[in-house]
Order: sequence, then C-alpha cells, then structure tokens
Amino acid sequence: MIEQFCPNPVVLQRLSTGPLRAHINAVGQQLSQQGYTSSSAQYTMRLLADLSSWLLRQALTVADCNEQLASEFLQDRSRRCRPHLHDRAALRRLLEHLRDQGIIPIPIVATETYDSDRLVGDFQHYLLEQRGLAPTTVDYYIKTIKSFLRERLSTQPLNVEALCPQDITDFMIQQARRYSSGRAKLFATALRSFFRFLLQRGAMTDDMAQMVPPVPNWRLSTLPRFMKAEDVDCLLQTCDRTAPKGQRDYAILLLLARLGIRAGEVAALTLDDLDWEAGELLIHGKGARHDRLPLPHEVGEALAIYLRHGRPPSATRQVFIRMRAPRRGFSDGQAVGTIVRRTLVQAGLTPALKGAHLLRHSLATTLLHNGASLTEIGALLRHQNIETTRMYAKVDQGALRALALPWPGGAA
Repeated sequence: MIEQFCPNPVVLQRLSTGPLRAHINAVGQQLSQQGYTSSSAQYTMRLLADLSSWLLRQALTVADCNEQLASEFLQDRSRRCRPHLHDRAALRRLLEHLRDQGIIPIPIVATETYDSDRLVGDFQHYLLEQRGLAPTTVDYYIKTIKSFLRERLSTQPLNVEALCPQDITDFMIQQARRYSSGRAKLFATALRSFFRFLLQRGAMTDDMAQMVPPVPNWRLSTLPRFMKAEDVDCLLQTCDRTAPKGQRDYAILLLLARLGIRAGEVAALTLDDLDWEAGELLIHGKGARHDRLPLPHEVGEALAIYLRHGRPPSATRQVFIRMRAPRRGFSDGQAVGTIVRRTLVQAGLTPALKGAHLLRHSLATTLLHNGASLTEIGALLRHQNIETTRMYAKVDQGALRALALPWPGGAA
C-alpha cells in the first residue's frame, strides 16, 4: 500500500524500519479510502517518516505518542523545514488510528465542572427520558440554555434564583434582533421548557416560564416564499451534470424540488433507504417518523447516475458525501442548504428565501396552481396537521379572486 505513496526510496526505507512501520499501511489505506490526492498522501508519508526518525532519535516508541509529543515534534521539525497547514491534522489522524487499535490510551481531558454543567445535564436527561423529545430537538434546547446561562449567569456557583424577568426579556430581545421571528420563537419555547423543569425539581419557587415574552409569528400573516416553476427548472439546469459534483448537486436539488424532502432528510438518506425494485425511498422524517415515498423516474435516474459515476469511493452508507477529502457523509442539512444557495447564485436567481425549504414551498405552490388539492399536497409533504398545508391557499389567487366581493362603485 505505502509504495504508491512513497516514490522516494529514502522515505520508504525510513518508514519501513522506524517505530511506525507496523501502522503505515493502515494509514495509507485510510488516506486512499478518504479520497486524498496523491500529493497530499505523499506529503503525509514524508511527515510520518520524519516523525518515525524523530521517535528513534529520542528513544521513544509508538506507545509514547500523544498530543503533547506531536506538538514537541512539530516544534522541533519547524527549525529544519517550513511547517505545513495540515501537519497537525495528519498527526491527529495517526493518533486516532493508534487509539482505535488500542496502542495508546484515550486522553482524559481535565475540565472544571460547574453547577451549570450538572444542571444542563439533568435538563438534557429530562428532555430525553421524561419528555421523549427527538435528539435533534434536545440538542437545540441545550444550545439555547447554555447560551442563556453563559450570558446571564456568568458567576459560579450557579444561582438560578438570581434570575429575574428582565434577564429573560433582554436575552429574547437580543435573539429577536439577531434571528428571524420563527427562530426566536424556538428560543422562547426552549426557555419555557427549562423553567418548567427548574420549577418541577424545586430549583425555583416562581414559575419563570410565564415571564418568557411571546414572539409575534402568526402562521398566516405572511405569504409562503416560493419560485416559479420556470425558475426551478433554471436552477436545475445550472448544475454541470457532466462533472461528479454537478451530478451530486443535481440529484439533491431534484429530491428537494420534486418530492419536497427537507434538507436534513436528504443529508440522512442512506444507500439502504433506496428500494430500486419497489421504486421507493425511505425517509427518516421529523419525530422519528419513517415514510415511504415513490421514486419518480427523473429523480431515480439522477440518483443512479450520481451513484454510478459521480459518488467517490467511500465506506460510509450515506448517499451524499463530500467531494473533497476526507470523504464522509453530510453531518446535517446545512450542507444541503449551502448547495441550494450556491446554485441560486450561479443561476442568477435572487428569491427572498434562499435555503433548501424554498424548493419545498415552490413544489407545494406549483402543485396548487396545477389543480392539486390541499389534502394531496399535505400527503406529499407529510404534514401531520392540515393547518400546516392551508397556508398555501393564500397563493391561489384564482380561488381567492372568486371569493372577493366587488368594490363598491365599480372599478375606478
């Protein structure tokens, strides 16, 4: 394995005789699987050859390797050659491999534990075990509460009784200025849940949940933001379907535009979720729901082309992966949203909403204009409540015009 990454016989000799010799092949295989270029892999091998020689001079073994030793090596090496941007990342991959093999122990990070850490941990357990919330929802709540406690109670030990309504109001005003009303409303929900938890466990005597100000965000106060069908087609045609990256992006955009799948659901899609014989997709949706959707020919063809020709070799089972090393699946829906925004710029389109949800709204609006009922649209978008779907009735101008009363006195 290492011969293809070590054209220099001197480097190969140092790797074959030094303390790291038993692990070089495994590191080389990992680099190959994660899609690193030959030049990057060759540089990593030269770096490891230097480390192996350095360990030999210091009378050290592989078992002595850790983050501190890696820093000392890089500092010593910098006196002889220019440091590289990815030196630490390369050594970090080596340490991860050695820990996976049980050669070196997992480091114990000594962190100071405050009352807030313990309180937030108990709140997290409460959300998961008693409330039964989804892990993604719990993560969002925890991030909100950590931010709130960090800004409003910076002193230790923690004293939640010192909180006052003004602290809550100031925090909510700050978030409302920074984020959309919908996002600020989620902050308010997280705070109310936290204060109810504190009241339940006796950590507070007053019900501070009632002090969280409401965020104006009426469901039917705004029109759904969408693109016309011709703009969606223009967006799809922007993808360069002759290149692997364009094949991936085209398949992703089709899933969003033709099936209305959410960004997080696209990122979570695995190879096992594709049932080619039945022509179906298994979608892992909100609230741990699992829904099966038909796989249209256009979408299936785009997925097949990407999987056959565009998807780089990777051990992950996720359908969509990074094109650059390290090649791994998308961690969440943010990467999908980034692809949508980037393609919108390339297509010269400037809609008010630029995230992945834009295509979900656009699909619903196009279906409504083509005569689909709200019930049919709700079934495709997998809405649990028909009220969620009814917001699209506001964009059906033809139906609304029939309901409008004539203007008194006629047209001006």
